[in-house]
Amino acid sequence: MGDFNLALVIVAIVVCVLVFLFNIYLLVNYQHPDDANQAYFPKFVVVLGLSVAAISILMLPADVANRQACRHAIYNGACNFTLPMRDLWLAIYIVDAVLVFFVIPFAMFYYEGDQDKSVGKRIKSALLWVITTAIVCALVLGILYGLVGKVDFTVRHLSSSTTSFPTSWEFSSSQQCIGSGTHQCSAYSASASSEKTWTMRTTFPEYVVALATIVGSVLFSIFGGVGIACLPLGLIFSFIRRPKAVITRSQYIKEATELGKKARDLKKAADALHQEERSGSKGRKWRKNVKAVEKELLQLEDDVKALEEMYPQGEKAETTWALTVLGYLAKLVLGILGLIVSVAWIAHIVIYLLIDPPLSPFLNEVFIKLDDVWGLLGTAAFAFFCFYLLLAVIAGAMMLGLRLVFITIHPMKWGATLMNSFLFNVGLILLCSISVIQFCATAFGYYAQATAAQEIFGHTLESLRGIKYLYKYNVFQIAFIVLAGLTFVYYAAFGWRRRRPSGRFQLSS
Repeated sequence: MGDFNLALVIVAIVVCVLVFLFNIYLLVNYQHPDDANQAYFPKFVVVLGLSVAAISILMLPADVANRQACRHAIYNGACNFTLPMRDLWLAIYIVDAVLVFFVIPFAMFYYEGDQDKSVGKRIKSALLWVITTAIVCALVLGILYGLVGKVDFTVRHLSSSTTSFPTSWEFSSSQQCIGSGTHQCSAYSASASSEKTWTMRTTFPEYVVALATIVGSVLFSIFGGVGIACLPLGLIFSFIRRPKAVITRSQYIKEATELGKKARDLKKAADALHQEERSGSKGRKWRKNVKAVEKELLQLEDDVKALEEMYPQGEKAETTWALTVLGYLAKLVLGILGLIVSVAWIAHIVIYLLIDPPLSPFLNEVFIKLDDVWGLLGTAAFAFFCFYLLLAVIAGAMMLGLRLVFITIHPMKWGATLMNSFLFNVGLILLCSISVIQFCATAFGYYAQATAAQEIFGHTLESLRGIKYLYKYNVFQIAFIVLAGLTFVYYAAFGWRRRRPSGRFQLSS
């Protein structure tokens, strides 16, 4: 047992180092050339935030493996070699909350500050915004914790008399208690009047995690529900809409000319908006036009990329076209595999969470059988399903950001991502990662039973006063399934169509 725990610690350290190095690799390759050799503090926050999000997702499989290390102990407290998972969970999510609500907003305000101002003034301006936010958050959290920061556990009050130790036990359906008298000692046959509510105050760190989970659950239900469908279907329909053959030079010149006209229109619109910003007229119409320009600019970039794919140039044009074809085939394969995982997720939610009692443990049983094949195989599959859910959240946010006016677009593009977009997406990932863990701890409760995560996100969170009804009636799970179904219908109806090129762009008057 000691060797297994030592291996678990070594694996945990190695994984943390690999996650940190991989996030540095992502930052270096995704960052915009304008941010090269500068904006070091936002970059540090990005790497730290991504590392915390990834480690928090991996902590649930580690929690399961940690529990399995004590499977021979009579009870969990008898095992002295396990990792302090409860303390680690609270620490990682307090860091998560601090990053989301304080550090990332400060980094964004600092990065987006007026470049003409000195560093000191930009720091001062960012601190004023963050301190104001901190005061408001502290007041709200303090008031809520003081008023409703309690958990209400529903328990059954059972009792029985005492008697001398007999030589034989005589129990029956009519005599279930020791001795005579009116006692309720059987939970199965006890009346409804035996139910009592046991109230206790939760700890403040657990309450902060719970509220952050609620905020994240709202975003998770929306973005995750949409993303669980659009992530695989987007890849599949990208293959369906792929360019079938290389176009002629005359067609390329015609398309390039049209894109050039559109680029000039967008530049004029951007200059006009910049002039309005300098004059101070940043009203509702201005923000709407900025959103429209951003959307058209992203579509223009996609059109340019599509045109380059249809007419590869240079000495290695044939090789480029072959790689393009292979890329779309890879999207098809990944899309089909993703679709299988998405359908498995949705089926598991319906079978195990929405139907009471559950029809089957489903994926829980699959993970257990995989563990029987090899010790960490089920844990690895468990981690994959949790990570897939986080990828679905990111895909859903990207899709809705391009289609809804009230969501700011922060696209992630290889070699062209500004730090404010990086910070926004890291904040979104961090906020939703809490809910992904809570959702996985609930969805895989049979596999992850007796873990510290289930204790925090299961018993405490689902019994918290004022919040427990959201989980009692499966509000977030139902919203997730409904949005996933609507997205499947949307892609089935419109996903196969090619986007029609828009006409000349004009600002709304």
